[in-house]
Amino acid sequence: MPTEREIRFHGAMLDIYRRAKPEADYSATRFLRMVGQQGDLATARFLLNAATVSDGYTALWERKRLDLTIEALILQPEWQSLFTDVERRVAVNRLRQYGYSGSLPDMA
Repeated sequence: MPTEREIRFHGAMLDIYRRAKPEADYSATRFLRMVGQQGDLATARFLLNAATVSDGYTALWERKRLDLTIEALILQPEWQSLFTDVERRVAVNRLRQYGYSGSLPDMA
C-alpha cells in the first residue's frame, strides 16, 4: 500500500509529464509508459541510475527546461525522504553538468 507521500509523488510525476507538452513542446510518452509499467519510484530510480541521460532529459535540456526532469523533481524538499543521498547527489551532479540554472541543494 503506497504511503500518502508516494501518492503525492505519483501526482508530481504526472504533473511534469502533463507540463512538458504545452511548456516545452515535448511529448514524454516513453516516460509515461515507464511510470505505468514500473511505477513512479522505480522509474525515477531507473532514470537516475542510468549510465547516461535519457532521450527525454536531452530533449528537455535542448529546450532549456531541465526543471521538468526527474532530477529536478526529486530534489524538491517534499520528496527528499523517498530517495537516498546517493540518488540525490546524482541528480545534483547531472543538473550541474548540464548547466541547470535553478536552485540546487548542497550535497557535499
